[in-house]
Amino acid sequence: MLGFGDSKTRATRAGGSVDTLIGPQVVLRGDVQFAGGLYLEGQLVGRALAEAGAEATITVAARGRVEGELHAPVIVINGFVKGDVHAFERLELGPEARVEGNLHYAVIEMAAGAAVTGQLVHVLSSAALASSNGAGGKPATSPRTTAEREATPA
Repeated sequence: MLGFGDSKTRATRAGGSVDTLIGPQVVLRGDVQFAGGLYLEGQLVGRALAEAGAEATITVAARGRVEGELHAPVIVINGFVKGDVHAFERLELGPEARVEGNLHYAVIEMAAGAAVTGQLVHVLSSAALASSNGAGGKPATSPRTTAEREATPA
């Protein structure tokens, strides 16, 4: 597992550059649509939505707070999120991550100490979906959640 060290260094490693920074004293109310890297040290009350087809990463720093949904190919959380998270490629939860909502992910990396109150829902990645049906688009949710697979004998 990758180290979670300095949060800005981590954001750069996880998804490239930081194009948009919401500073620690900023409270943003409403939806944010973005491409590239969105780094959140402050508070977002609303949704963060990556532009369709764009390479995009949302990073919620240790002091960052989100009250709303997150939608992006790559999402890195080391702060607090109250709402559903939709990571179409990769979801990373750092040791200080606190999430109250359902996690929809293609690949997940969770550090010891991360806490989730909600369901973990595996989805097909954008690349897997495109290769399986010959068309791109939003990933489809797998038919059963992790909890359902564990509860049902094979």
